[in-house]
Amino acid sequence: MAQIQEFKCPSCGGKLEFDAQSQKMVCPFCGSVYEPNAIPDANVSGEEAPAHAPQDEPQWERTDNDWTPDETGAMQIFVCRSCGGELLTEETTAATSCPYCGNPVVLSGRLSGTLKPDYVIPFKITADEAKAELKKFVNSQRFASRKFKSENRLKEIKGVYVPFWLFDSDVFATAEFSAKKVNHWSDHTYDYTETEYYDMSRTGEMRFENVPVDASKKMPDSLRESLEPFMFHKAVPFRTAYLSGFLADKYDVDMQESMQRATERTKASAMGALRSTVSGYTSVSADQSEVQIRPGRSKYVLCPVWLLNTQYLGTKYTFAMNGQTGKFIGSLPISKGKLAWLFGAVSVGVSGALFALGFLIGLY
Repeated sequence: MAQIQEFKCPSCGGKLEFDAQSQKMVCPFCGSVYEPNAIPDANVSGEEAPAHAPQDEPQWERTDNDWTPDETGAMQIFVCRSCGGELLTEETTAATSCPYCGNPVVLSGRLSGTLKPDYVIPFKITADEAKAELKKFVNSQRFASRKFKSENRLKEIKGVYVPFWLFDSDVFATAEFSAKKVNHWSDHTYDYTETEYYDMSRTGEMRFENVPVDASKKMPDSLRESLEPFMFHKAVPFRTAYLSGFLADKYDVDMQESMQRATERTKASAMGALRSTVSGYTSVSADQSEVQIRPGRSKYVLCPVWLLNTQYLGTKYTFAMNGQTGKFIGSLPISKGKLAWLFGAVSVGVSGALFALGFLIGLY
């Protein structure tokens, strides 16, 4: 059976796709565009890689930060029986519900064998401020269910530290771009179009710090990205005192798993930096590029999120807030009765308008 080749994007490492309309190779991840003959032969599964194939993924350095006996003695782990999430908390925290799925959690035991975070971004938004925003949000939703509004949901909101890996690196990048500039003008007789074509090169050395990669599988990427950015430069060295009154999600994506994503984001950012220097043209496409990454240090950091997941009439609803900046997103159940009234009112309005139109036509 023939083996299928996969062509990798030189910018971010994503799988290139052939675009029939433009007759070019397009990366759906970073948007780079290449001429088909500019892409090196891809490696075929089961065959030895060609001499010009990329080297192994960059390897970031890390010095493990272990818990002390005093810290582990004061910590415990809650385990959710529904989604399997493991949450770290202080010894005095009572049994609670899972902030991700809303189901009851049970105490598993003492903390042991878990990598200690390097840094933490402390909560800046208080519980009262988060509840006030949630209440304001609920009351602003015209068609939200009254029953949901009247029930005591605010007390269920929880402060959760969500884990991230941060990666630092020095980068050397080079790229070849094709661009064109199109001008249009007219006189009394003709319309004119002038197209100018340009080839240009860009090369640069740059440094990236705190490139984030989510270390939790339980929080959906779409939800996490909606809460970004976090201001990582305001992170402080981790102390267990910051967990007082909060939960901390235990990472379930380790550093090794996260390095590929860090490589992709770093390459895409480097190419974006070079692309930003090419301006004033009607269109620009990247023909060839090369990004060399010299990995630095990786860090494990906890970021603050106010989270409320609740079930209502069999459907899950979520309210989440960045505990540092106050940025939030939310969804609420819609009252079927209010929607029925709205559609009824619209129907009556349309019917009345049609009747009036018919009456006026009859007069003429």
